Amino acid sequence: MSVAPEIKGWCPGALRPMMSADGLVLRARPWCGRLTAEQALGLCDLAERYGNGHLDLTNRANLQLRGLADSDHEAVLQTLREHALLDPDPTIETRRNVIVTPFWTSGDVNERLHDKLVANLDALPELPGKCGFAIDCGLAPVLRDDPADLRIERGEDGLILRADGAALGQAVNEDDLIPKLAAMADWLAERISPKMKRMRKVLTRQQLPSDWQMFAPIPPAPKPALGMTTAGQFLAAAFGTIEAQALRRLLAQSGAEAIRLTPWRGFILENVEAEDCTGFIQNANDPLLNVTACPGAPVCAASSVETRQFARALAGR
Repeated sequence: MSVAPEIKGWCPGALRPMMSADGLVLRARPWCGRLTAEQALGLCDLAERYGNGHLDLTNRANLQLRGLADSDHEAVLQTLREHALLDPDPTIETRRNVIVTPFWTSGDVNERLHDKLVANLDALPELPGKCGFAIDCGLAPVLRDDPADLRIERGEDGLILRADGAALGQAVNEDDLIPKLAAMADWLAERISPKMKRMRKVLTRQQLPSDWQMFAPIPPAPKPALGMTTAGQFLAAAFGTIEAQALRRLLAQSGAEAIRLTPWRGFILENVEAEDCTGFIQNANDPLLNVTACPGAPVCAASSVETRQFARALAGR
């Protein structure tokens, strides 16, 4: 007998974890998608001590712990606080669904916009749990296909704010970003329904104001290839799942001071290249990169099969 999956409609956070068949699923949202080596090792410790020994990369450049006992939740939160990985305000934590291009540099417009947005999240209307923002203001956007409802990008003549699903956006600058972002978020909040909870879906039935559709974003860059990038070495993890012990070894061997999380089932070793990447995918032609598989049984109550066992068998075929 099949069991209908339960659609939660929200993403697990640290303060509001989600219960699964194997225990709590808890998500850490690193600032700007960057983890210092110390923070990454702290998450490895949590995964090994309280979880299933793995860290899951999400399509919003976060990391998830799973398999946690409810009785251990407070101890996990305390460790996250010690590593500056927990928002002090639960409301902000649930709203901080912000993806930033992993190729940002310290002090650049991407980091400045991220900090301004996060500092003003409480000024924006409440949106459904899966709604989020993308800050993609590098030389060419790389997050065009990744989940976000309101996108801050580059146009030919400056920054633009674009609703996901719209071809064009409106001009913004660092000073007027928040009021314009709030106006667009208000517009979305007023039109959301139980069947239309995301901007792209709303735009199939609703028309944006014409002055919000004036400027085109610059063309996107191809998805970054594995290997060395401007930010460091890009490595992938099969199914987006990192073995904590493998990450611990990689950080020790490479001497990396930080990693940048990406929404592409991989991460960047900041400013270094490792010689030994055992446990991670380096080959851009690895067939596992073409397969997506949910966690499967027995860790997911909605699944009846060990999905990743099948995925590995099918990947090369």
